[in-house]
Amino acid sequence: MASRTRTPSKKDNESDNEKFAREIAELKKPVQPTEFGGAYGTLFLTFVLPIVLYWIWASMEFNEGYLLRPKALSPSAFYDFFLSDEDGLWGYIKKGAWPTWKAAALYFSWFFFQAFLQAFVPGPIVLGVPLPGGQRLKYKLNGWASWWITVFGVPAILYALGIPFTILYENYGSNLSVVVLFSFAFTLFLKFHAKVVDNEERMSGYFWYDFWMGFERNPRFGDFDLKLFCEVRPSLMLWVLFNFSMAAKQYEQFGEITLSTALVLAFHFWYVTDYYYHEEYILTTMDVITEKFGFMLVFGDLAWVPFTYCFQMYYLLKHTVNGHPVQISPYYCLFVIALFSIGFYLFRWVNSQKHDFRRNVDTNPNYTIWGKKPTYILTKRGTKLLTSGWWGIARHLNYTGDMMIGWVWCLPCKFDSVAPYFYGLYFSSLDLKQWYQRRVRGHYLSISSMK
Repeated sequence: MASRTRTPSKKDNESDNEKFAREIAELKKPVQPTEFGGAYGTLFLTFVLPIVLYWIWASMEFNEGYLLRPKALSPSAFYDFFLSDEDGLWGYIKKGAWPTWKAAALYFSWFFFQAFLQAFVPGPIVLGVPLPGGQRLKYKLNGWASWWITVFGVPAILYALGIPFTILYENYGSNLSVVVLFSFAFTLFLKFHAKVVDNEERMSGYFWYDFWMGFERNPRFGDFDLKLFCEVRPSLMLWVLFNFSMAAKQYEQFGEITLSTALVLAFHFWYVTDYYYHEEYILTTMDVITEKFGFMLVFGDLAWVPFTYCFQMYYLLKHTVNGHPVQISPYYCLFVIALFSIGFYLFRWVNSQKHDFRRNVDTNPNYTIWGKKPTYILTKRGTKLLTSGWWGIARHLNYTGDMMIGWVWCLPCKFDSVAPYFYGLYFSSLDLKQWYQRRVRGHYLSISSMK
């Protein structure tokens, strides 16, 4: 594209050391609480999102997958909906989700088993993208090996101990409460850690806003990165194990694993397996590069991902039609597979182009996309926005593929209830929010030059 010139600024004449010092100084400046509704919005989200999670869980467990709702639009009905010991949300939590020592032992055995694999399983050491100040962190990427150790190792351990695989489903509610409480405690620990190592950045001075957004970008013990670990180990793998546990429960109850259940199992297993095969790609995502590690990511990683992403499986276990689980025809199955294939192709290959571009644009002069030298937009922030390949057709077709995948996962549940479509609604809103956030932050409008 034709070059577009601009007036040189002081930043253009900075040395690298001056630039890095300025970037570090910028991180220490206080910020205004403008995201997620500010100080009050983040306080609201911190305590309401766990309630949402409990609400959908109770709808699955106690109402055959139909969303629970107040019996009337009155203060007393809303009080009963939330606090009744009989058929209110609080009563259901006491009945099926009260934290127990057994659930705590089960979860923390899992958590530290994954930490052990992260620390000791061999894997390539990869440098992350440059952070403010010029630092590039080292990451050991052993997820592929750890994934297969988990897939085969956990069932083998349970079998050797004589523990049925349904134990994960049977302790789902109690484990959920353990993880919610742990998320609050762990976030407070991260606050303490950031203070001790003097590594807080972009703080607002409003406790709940900083609690939600985080205190430190990359809290670590040596090369053990807490944010990356929580993002991809105890979360994604537990989601798939919950799926298999619920499938085992369906077989125990009905003597079969239905085609709809097998389809969701296959979709989720493929998605997570693909993630670990392309594990390096996460190092170029906003979560790793930009976001601080606070309650938003802690709760999202440890509670939201494993305990909500399996809701389609939960629904297929608990929802029955004339006493039988949900069934789909082979033709419907093929139709859903075709939609998934289209969405997954867009998601994977558009993301792959972005990742490869970020890795190669400054280091490989022979790098091409679709046989041509890539073009890009250079922003005033110094970032390069790809405008070749899929990214020359439209911005964020990966979001289109991601949203297609999210809705397709719900289709095997058919259409008796909106509850199993929670994932599609949530993920579409998340992708649209990320797109809007990028525009607000000036990713697309602060153009310096086009090449």
